[in-house]
Amino acid sequence: MSEVLNRLQQLRLLRYGIASVVALAIDMGTFLAFLALAIPPAPASALSYSIGIVTHWLISSRAVFTETVAQRGPQRTRQKALFVGSALVGLTITTLIVGVSDLAGADPRYAKLAAIVVSFAATWLLRSRVVFRAAA
Repeated sequence: MSEVLNRLQQLRLLRYGIASVVALAIDMGTFLAFLALAIPPAPASALSYSIGIVTHWLISSRAVFTETVAQRGPQRTRQKALFVGSALVGLTITTLIVGVSDLAGADPRYAKLAAIVVSFAATWLLRSRVVFRAAA
């Protein structure tokens, strides 16, 4: 039985990875567009990440955590709030890494790539263990 659960968890991580790639493509595309519009790197990163958050919720709630997504009502509202909270953790991580790197004179595109890795790990842990955890 634990082998089956392990396999399902791996598939969920794969689906989460795909959802993250889609959200990341939207995030990174808008980030680069904002830089091209001369928006400073930290705000550009925060805005693009926020657009990615909306994308990620839509995919995560419909294709990744389908067996643990709450139905309508207070449980769904709570889950959305927790998802936004996890996204704010990722947003904070991303904005800090890009902002500090920019102040240090680093290329903001490389800083954004580093922030992606750290943010992915943090939000996966929060979402898989808190936001979309199976009911006890």
